[in-house]
Amino acid sequence: MKMEIEFPDRIIQLMRKGVSIPNPFSVEVGEEVDVDRISGSGVTLHSGTRIYGEKTLICSGTKVGCESPVTIVDCQIGPEVELKGGFFKESVFLKKANMAYGAHVRECCILEEESNGSHTVGLKQTILFPFVTLGSLINFCDCFMAGGTDRKNHSEVGSSYIHFNYTPNQDKATASLIGDVPRGVMLNQPPIFLGGQGGLVGPVRIGYGTVIAAGIICRENCPEEGKLFNPSHSPFYKGGNKGGLPSEEEFETGLYRNVKTKVYNNIYYLANLLALRQWYIHVRRLFFQADEFGPELYSGALEKLHLSIEERLKRFQDLSEKMEKSIEIGGKKFSGTEWETLSRQKKELLENWPKLEECFTGGFEGEIDLKNRDFFIQDIHDRLEKSPDYIKAIQGLNSQSSSTGTAWLQAIVDHVIDRTLDVIPAYK
Repeated sequence: MKMEIEFPDRIIQLMRKGVSIPNPFSVEVGEEVDVDRISGSGVTLHSGTRIYGEKTLICSGTKVGCESPVTIVDCQIGPEVELKGGFFKESVFLKKANMAYGAHVRECCILEEESNGSHTVGLKQTILFPFVTLGSLINFCDCFMAGGTDRKNHSEVGSSYIHFNYTPNQDKATASLIGDVPRGVMLNQPPIFLGGQGGLVGPVRIGYGTVIAAGIICRENCPEEGKLFNPSHSPFYKGGNKGGLPSEEEFETGLYRNVKTKVYNNIYYLANLLALRQWYIHVRRLFFQADEFGPELYSGALEKLHLSIEERLKRFQDLSEKMEKSIEIGGKKFSGTEWETLSRQKKELLENWPKLEECFTGGFEGEIDLKNRDFFIQDIHDRLEKSPDYIKAIQGLNSQSSSTGTAWLQAIVDHVIDRTLDVIPAYK
């Protein structure tokens, strides 16, 4: 007796649209998934693929699960993306981004065009600009990274790298800015290289063209560009401690000995996110409009930026609230001018948080340097008429136009920083 094979209804719907599913019984699609948000053009779902979430979007040419099973939850996936194996949740992948076997990409990541990672990479609250490449066995949460001009000249994170994003005082106000938004969006900056088996202790800021030697744990800002950071070559570097500090010192949970750099780096990171959101609203949006599911993909990316800003504000507020205990502990242990300065900084952060938060949530960035913004956007419209390809259009800008766009975004960053420092003047 011949038995009829009955595939699940949602699998049948996808196959009728043209989705390639070599082994239909091994693919699971949740009832909440809108199959109309999955393209039928060139999409392949290999064995072990599981798709969930009403916000899930899969554009044409996407390949899922060619190396191992894949789980997708509420992700927006652009054209020609390859998610070869792993878990992907509430993140956005733009054209030709790809992740290899064992990836673990959680909430609020944006992987722009052709950014990619090798096997066993963990990301959360991470933004990678075009071409950025991550090696294998990497934990790179709470980071922004840019730099490079194409797939042969790109920023790179070496294998077995860690971004340390949680402190002994149990805070995560630790996001690191590797590159920046105003220049990074122009896709014309020197690449950044973070050598393998090393790490960054967030929050830090790293300048374009920086090379951090393999095996190094970087605990400080490296904003000066085009430098090799290898502290073991310094006569002041002893036993792994910057400046020859003693290898042991008293630690008491809740006490912050220095907050100025930490606070400033958080302000700088948030200012760059606000600038990036303006870039998406006024520039990137234009390049999504003509593509299948383009508006939906844009909406997903903009949502992730909103959520990223909210996350950083939450972590920043948590840090401000910890200052009360730090002041109490420090007042019993220290005295003198240095402690008075530190105590004043902590009190300003603690007492002025509502005003500080308003600097990031008031929407002021949308009214900054409108002359340069409008001039630049007109140039983008002219480019868009010649080519709808985002990468080609941006790289085709002349130096004057790129400088104008950078000046607009840098004015946003500078305005946000100045505004916040007016609220907490002890940090100037």
